[in-house]
Amino acid sequence: MNDLQFRLFENESEELITFMLNNRWEFHSDPNPTREEIKRGIQNGWYKNDRQTFWVESSGQKMGLIIIHDFSDTIPLFDLRLSENYRGRGLGKACVKWLTNYLFQLSDKKIRIEAYTRADNYPMRKTLWNCGYVKEGYMRNAWENKDGTISDSVCYAIIRKDWENNVSTPIRLNEVIF
Repeated sequence: MNDLQFRLFENESEELITFMLNNRWEFHSDPNPTREEIKRGIQNGWYKNDRQTFWVESSGQKMGLIIIHDFSDTIPLFDLRLSENYRGRGLGKACVKWLTNYLFQLSDKKIRIEAYTRADNYPMRKTLWNCGYVKEGYMRNAWENKDGTISDSVCYAIIRKDWENNVSTPIRLNEVIF
C-alpha cells in the first residue's frame, strides 16, 4: 500500500458510475444503486458542493473513493467506499489515516472528524478503532436502508488534540449528571 495516490475527483462521471455499479455496497443504505440514481447524484452535486471526493488509486487502478461531507465545516464526516477486490487488505486503514492527516493539516483547523457506520459493519469499525477513532455513540434503529429495514448505527470520531498527541482520550459515555 506504499504507492497509494489520493486524487481529487474531477468530472469523471462514467468512471464513477462504473465504479459504483461494479461493486456491492453491503453496509450502505443502498447496496446496489442504479445507473440513474448515481447519475442523478452527480448532476445534483453529491460528489462536489460542500464535499471533496477523492479517488484512491494505485498504478492507475481505481481502488476506492473517499467522500468528505461538510468540508467547509470545522467538523467534517466521511464516506469510504472500497472496491470489493481490495477489501480486507489494509486499504481501509491506509485511507482513513491519509484522510485524517489530510483534514487535520488543512489551514482552517478542523476540530474533529466523524464517521458513522452501521453497527454490523465490523470491518469498518475495526478500521476506525485501529486509526485512533473512538466510539462515541451507539444509536438504535438510526440507519434506514433502501429496502425498508432499519439498522443500528455507530458514531466514531477523532479529535484534533488526540491526533496531535497520538492518544485516544476516553469518553464518559455512561456518566449521569442530574
